[in-house]
Amino acid sequence: MAVRFSQRMNEVRASEIREILKLTQRPEVISFAGGLPAPESFPVAELKEVTARVLDERGREALQYSPTEGYPPLRRWVADHMNETLATTVNADEVLITSGSQQGLDLSGKIFLDEGDVVLCESPTYLGAINALRAYRPRFVEVPTDDDGMLPQALDALLAREERARLVYAIPDFQNPTGRTWSLPRRQAFMEVVRRHRIPVVEDCPYGEIRFEGIPLPALKALDQDGLLIFLGTFSKIFCPGLRIGWIAAARSLVEKYVLVKQGADLQTATLAQMQVAAYVEDYDIALNVARACAIYRPRRDAMIRALEREMPAGVQFTRPSGGLFLWVELPEQVNARELLAACVERQVAFVPGGSFFPNGGHENTMRLNFSNMPEERIEEGVRRIGAVLRELLGQGEADAPLEREAVAG
Repeated sequence: MAVRFSQRMNEVRASEIREILKLTQRPEVISFAGGLPAPESFPVAELKEVTARVLDERGREALQYSPTEGYPPLRRWVADHMNETLATTVNADEVLITSGSQQGLDLSGKIFLDEGDVVLCESPTYLGAINALRAYRPRFVEVPTDDDGMLPQALDALLAREERARLVYAIPDFQNPTGRTWSLPRRQAFMEVVRRHRIPVVEDCPYGEIRFEGIPLPALKALDQDGLLIFLGTFSKIFCPGLRIGWIAAARSLVEKYVLVKQGADLQTATLAQMQVAAYVEDYDIALNVARACAIYRPRRDAMIRALEREMPAGVQFTRPSGGLFLWVELPEQVNARELLAACVERQVAFVPGGSFFPNGGHENTMRLNFSNMPEERIEEGVRRIGAVLRELLGQGEADAPLEREAVAG
């Protein structure tokens, strides 16, 4: 007898990024594929110290079940931190600790989506969100997006047309995959549309504090007057991704719904991990972690931009992000980035083809490059290899000198 699966499994796909990472585990491969923080930024010694103290002083509590909502001192710290850095007015009762912000995406699908409902998102958008929400069998509608973010007029028209619109998903700060950041006027205009249509918004903010230059902007959550914003935060990019600690901040009535579905998913986020993070932020200044990471990433971003300027042939455009972990490359229309990747892997360099970030397909002449997890000299060598393969595909020959490039503001 054949095993039968739910129809939902027809919508579940392997993460293309994870599959590419399997090919790039060899140390000789220069990988721009993952969104991995630099491991040298992790506070290993400090975490070892606070872990020993947590186990010494509160070991039985740390190894026991705990409330679904999360460890109270950590919830209070998250609320205070958001209010200080993002101009929000969140209180601890509006915070739910999750197993990474990725869990927040999955729980959002459970709460808001029935089969055939509509999710509106940037074009392109985060592949992990597409995969998490796709399991609930929605229809994705891509909202036209430029360098300042999602176009409010286009969103307004789509919300008026789409009767089954249930959720908007957005990454306003150093977006994955493009690295773009929404301007303040764009955020304000977006929120006016959201308020008029009374549509819930999931604001995903894993990179907001990884800023290299410019002035921090208020989160969409800070502009929300109607309890429509669900903010997803994480310690993965500002602390340690392996602990899998994230959070949801939303109106208390929404948090109560998230608590219910989280109870069915995993009962609670790991108590020990929550207490480790809480002890760390109590004893150490996490802003120093962020500063340490930015000091590593900024020269790597600069190295990648310099290499792209030098190595890419004519017709290639790329973003110049002012923070985050990624930049976005648009290739000549005749180039398929998946074919380019196959040839590049033979030269021991990898990236993520950009078509994966468009839920409705197309745009195969794009790619995402990560700069956070490779030293500068390997970044420059990896881009040189990509440029050589690209010129071969374009019939220019590997030895041809790169021509003038265009750049898209990030």
